[in-house]
Amino acid sequence: MLSTMPKRVNDKLPKGVSLDRDFRTREPRYYFRAPGKKKIRLREKPGTAEFDREVACARLGVAYVPEGQEEKRPEPLKRQAAEGTVDWLLAEYKRRVQGNISATVLARRSTILEEVCEYKFGKARCGDLPYADMRKRHVLEIRDALREKPGARNDVKRAISAMFSWAVESDLAALNPAAKIKLLYSGDGFHTWTVEEVRQFEATHPAGSKARLMLHLALYTGLRLDSLAILGRQHIRNGILSIRPEKTRKSSGVTVEIPVLPDLQKTIDASPTGELTFLVTEFKKPFTTNGLGNKMRDWCDQAGLFHCTTHGLRKAGATIAAENGATDEELMAIFGWTTKNQTTTYTKKARRKKMAAGAMHKLVPEQK
Repeated sequence: MLSTMPKRVNDKLPKGVSLDRDFRTREPRYYFRAPGKKKIRLREKPGTAEFDREVACARLGVAYVPEGQEEKRPEPLKRQAAEGTVDWLLAEYKRRVQGNISATVLARRSTILEEVCEYKFGKARCGDLPYADMRKRHVLEIRDALREKPGARNDVKRAISAMFSWAVESDLAALNPAAKIKLLYSGDGFHTWTVEEVRQFEATHPAGSKARLMLHLALYTGLRLDSLAILGRQHIRNGILSIRPEKTRKSSGVTVEIPVLPDLQKTIDASPTGELTFLVTEFKKPFTTNGLGNKMRDWCDQAGLFHCTTHGLRKAGATIAAENGATDEELMAIFGWTTKNQTTTYTKKARRKKMAAGAMHKLVPEQK
């Protein structure tokens, strides 16, 4: 009986989800609870795509409808927000942008914005205040109070800015109080893999293994984890890989079209794959995004690369391409970026590295 219980299940549950076993039967029951609200019972099985969608719906405050069932009208929001308040603006934002951006992104923003609404200026709850009165100083106070680390504080700033940017565009607000707040320096983010680390991973996971296939798919396509989870043979035609990345599917809608490199094709041909996706679980089913991320974590740990991640391979590919002379426009085409905000990080570093290498001889005094 005990052997059937999931181990350390709370370690892999999404934020806001908790496990509460039945007192008599020990049956696992999962709940989602947003700050200041009642918990919601989750019926789907953890680790499945259905469970992820159910959690996303719970974060947004809308009814979850399983696939194949008749769709019902969304339940009304539990909090009756007064028009013109921050609560009201958040409710409008969630209602009107739903379907225009990915459910995962909206759920992540909603979680942060709900915390913003619960923040108190003295005795006044932020969600009950007029959003038109919010200024830069208020955003800075909320950001610094809700989070401690620079990266997390940037997430708060981005979420508030996204909501107010939409409000300005929708003619609901005159200004975006977070627009001119600079992002805090939070380091270089995910570690960029080195060539030596790639070789170390390959030494642990031989050709023909799922781990080797995952490594080369990530390194030689530059796709994010959510796109790697759905990538399959249907995305390749006449040697060209064509896919619309999940992250930007509902925003820029950009399609990535890149040739399949010979090394990648060789790895695909030598590896067992699924029918719909290249990467499948032990049960021959496609990975969820979180499931594939956890599996890659295990593969990296097995190779002794505890600091390496899937996203670090994307950064490694961009770094290698930039150092080989790729332009900003070429990087945008390869990695699906729509602005040069990301590309200049790599191209500037590559140029600085080349300039330093070409100028080092100038440190040596001239011989007379």
